[in-house]
Amino acid sequence: MAKDKKIVKTEKKEKVVAEILPGVTPRLMEKYKKEVIPAMISLFKYKNIMAVPKLEKIAINAGVGAATQDAKILETTVKELEAITGQKVITTKAKKAISNFKLRQHIPIGAKTTLRGKMMFEFLDRLINVAMPQIRDFRGVSNKSFDGFGNYTLGIKEQIIFREIDPDKTNRISGMDITFVTTAKTDQEAKELLKNFGMPFIKQ
Repeated sequence: MAKDKKIVKTEKKEKVVAEILPGVTPRLMEKYKKEVIPAMISLFKYKNIMAVPKLEKIAINAGVGAATQDAKILETTVKELEAITGQKVITTKAKKAISNFKLRQHIPIGAKTTLRGKMMFEFLDRLINVAMPQIRDFRGVSNKSFDGFGNYTLGIKEQIIFREIDPDKTNRISGMDITFVTTAKTDQEAKELLKNFGMPFIKQ
């Protein structure tokens, strides 16, 4: 008998969260060593294992333009990002004033955080295997959002795809930009690196 979808989602979440317990290596970190490195060497013929690209960090940024009218909106965004990432989030401020948008210099208008190490791999795991399947009519992510330097930015339209956010307790839908910073020298290498981690790029 097939398992209830909610049970399967819960099991996936629990399995991923378990990977960040002290002394436990996140499964995607382990996958990088055992599967990703060999696959990358086979494809690009690296002569030295140190030349294999790595995922260096994941930067998450949420712009909150409405915060200029209501500071509580930004407070909510910060709390949600902290719940999603599991670490401290800082606010970003406007660099200059724009009168047409009633924007004053140095006023808080967003939130950001940067993930590294185990927290980075744990977040990537949840993003790919738990959050993305929640996106309505999901067919994959764009393969054109690379910057020419081996980094990739993904736009998320709804924070409620993350199971840490309760849709019933959220009165505002907001998005975020997620940037994957790699040590790859080319976008092709970066794409293959992320694909080997399980990033569901749209098939051409």
